[in-house]
Amino acid sequence: MITEFTPSPLFQRVERARRRKPRVRDTHITLAHGSGGKAMRELIEGLFLEYLRNPLLEKLEDQAVFDLNGLSSRMAFTTDSYVVDPIFFPGGDIGALAVNGTVNDLAMSGARPLFLSAGFIIEEGFPVEDLRRILASMRDAAREAGVEIVTGDTKVVQRGGADKIFINTSGVGVIECPVNISASRARIGDKVILSGAIGDHGTTIMIARGELELETGIASDTAPLDWLVADMLDEAVRRNATDLIHCLRDPTRGGVATTLNEIALCSEVCVQIYENRIPMREEVRGACEILGLDPLYVANEGKLIAVVSDEIAEAIVARMRANPYGREACIIGEVKAEPPGIVAMVTGFGGSRIVDMLVGEQLPRIC
Repeated sequence: MITEFTPSPLFQRVERARRRKPRVRDTHITLAHGSGGKAMRELIEGLFLEYLRNPLLEKLEDQAVFDLNGLSSRMAFTTDSYVVDPIFFPGGDIGALAVNGTVNDLAMSGARPLFLSAGFIIEEGFPVEDLRRILASMRDAAREAGVEIVTGDTKVVQRGGADKIFINTSGVGVIECPVNISASRARIGDKVILSGAIGDHGTTIMIARGELELETGIASDTAPLDWLVADMLDEAVRRNATDLIHCLRDPTRGGVATTLNEIALCSEVCVQIYENRIPMREEVRGACEILGLDPLYVANEGKLIAVVSDEIAEAIVARMRANPYGREACIIGEVKAEPPGIVAMVTGFGGSRIVDMLVGEQLPRIC
């Protein structure tokens, strides 16, 4: 029989330490500061937020949501940079990744993405044919997502001043549906939904780097999720239940585990998930076992996590499964009251373990 997780006194002290105001104790930036895990959270909250604090930034969402005078709809704005290595990999490349990643960050607020910018930092000597290939990929990804790339910038640095090519994309979108989606809105009794199998992107990058002598059919899951989110919102509108979709996040750097921890901390709830409900390809499981990695921390670029009211969870899952990017959607857990700020996983053996936020850097330059 599975029992509720009961925190020990030692655990309670550790939990209080996790919730203290982050401080940057490092004297130099390391790869861990870009991992999406604890070090990156400390850097953002303990340094960037200290100097750049404002009401929109304080929310620490993947996008800023704001009103503009004279417009009935709210707007969403986001930015991201892409330094993935290698720049070409099965299932995509740095160009498609840049477009899809920014589209998805907008979609996670409930926004309909409209326009993107694209900034390029290119190393001297970079092949023009490779740049042509990347631009074609960005064009195709933008068309699939229904957005336009309307402005940009290009800088060239001397040989050795960058690694081939880095891309920054920013995007704006409009929130036309009366939703309030935030990592701080998870409620006790909510269900946790995952749109599909985890770890495809990170595993693909590992294999493409030649770190594993494996031949598999795994490809990156990079994809635009705005149409999937639109279907979910449409289902909620149809049921007059738009206020019952509480959180949407795409579990990129730091994977599903880190994303769920962010939700648990922001909402001050416990997120309980079930190991045997989490979809994962056997090739991903095998590759992670070889490298000693936990797939829960491996990056995804075409999956989303939704936290919704139990009242509409089954209907949302059914609607997601009708979309090509949500065919494997399933409920993997629920939101509980205690212990707050914690992700607990019920294992396949019926026990429980804490799933903490990513510590260190598992896979640098994964996106």
